[in-house]
Amino acid sequence: MREKLRMGMVGGGNGGNIGNSHRRGAAMDNLAVLTAGSFTRNQEQNKKDGTFWGVDEDRIYSSYQEMAEKESKREDGIDFVSIVTPNHTHYAITKCFLEHGIHVVCEKPMTRSVEEAEEIAALAAQKGLEVCVPYTYAHYPAIRECRSLIEEGRIGKIIDVAAEYPQDWMILGLNNDEEDFTKWIGDPEYSGISNVTAAMGVHLYYLICAAAGLKIERVLADFGYYPENARLETISRVLLGFDNGAHGFAWTSNVAVGHDCSMYLKVYGEKGSIEWSHQDMTHLHVSILHEPVQIYSVNRSYMSDFSRQASRLPAGHPEGFYEAYANLYHSFCEKLLDRANGCLKDEGYYYFPHVQDGLNGVKYVQACVDSHKSGNVWVNLDAAADCEAGL
Repeated sequence: MREKLRMGMVGGGNGGNIGNSHRRGAAMDNLAVLTAGSFTRNQEQNKKDGTFWGVDEDRIYSSYQEMAEKESKREDGIDFVSIVTPNHTHYAITKCFLEHGIHVVCEKPMTRSVEEAEEIAALAAQKGLEVCVPYTYAHYPAIRECRSLIEEGRIGKIIDVAAEYPQDWMILGLNNDEEDFTKWIGDPEYSGISNVTAAMGVHLYYLICAAAGLKIERVLADFGYYPENARLETISRVLLGFDNGAHGFAWTSNVAVGHDCSMYLKVYGEKGSIEWSHQDMTHLHVSILHEPVQIYSVNRSYMSDFSRQASRLPAGHPEGFYEAYANLYHSFCEKLLDRANGCLKDEGYYYFPHVQDGLNGVKYVQACVDSHKSGNVWVNLDAAADCEAGL
């Protein structure tokens, strides 16, 4: 009976933050072991990183193509690969591993176009493989509790949602000469049709859907640019239309001076409201009509089982970003292990973003771009057109 999975990684070398988050999150519950990788195109650093992380030298590969080919032929080959590379590479790498029969975790956005995302979704279905897209922020225990409270009807029918995600890393990067993330994220050749909406706005998109249990059907977007000659947006303001008739608003910016990773979610219903802040991720502020405002603390006995299953520490001990990654990987790995052991549970039991969520995120970005370029008009997500990157 399988108890652990063999994990591969493409990217994540050279000290990359996201690669470290995936590696540590996947290892936290001891369900996956980093076994193979192609961590960077710098072969000296590739060997150094792989050796440091305990990967056998013969499973540190010079390219992802070599890795997919050789691992797929091994009896002890990797069960899944985590792809933590720049946006423009996601489609080709994901497709390559799926074609070799290997499950995939791919950083968002899953692809740069709706057409590519639909092809990946179809290929995963054809091969019977899982593709997980790490919309990580939705996997804090407090966000699970928000979903449970809403499903219980605690705040009544939702009438309004407001979400924000400001950071200042882009404007900081533009004001220094170091080689960093900002050098490619603002280039359409690498990022595709969007900067901040694809990099950060999709997190709000999935966070809202996961926390409130609503489907975003249409958007009206207005973009801002810094500097003025920027080729892709650095500010995104989006009006949202939900399937229950409610409306909402999502603002993202990577040039908001003074904000490091400030995410906020506010859900308003007919009977009350729920507020959450990433800067205080272990608490929810719950306001019910005619009652005092209550502060919910994660892993308390009054929290739902759904929420408490995502906590590893006693109440009052802060659990953060790595734990959110671990929650996502735990459910993903649990499903792969159950498949391998022939004991799959109902589909709803496994709580992680699937390939359809990745496709929906790409459609959200495309619809926002279409809306802005069409003069700030409402665009249905299902009607989002696939346009040439950088137009």
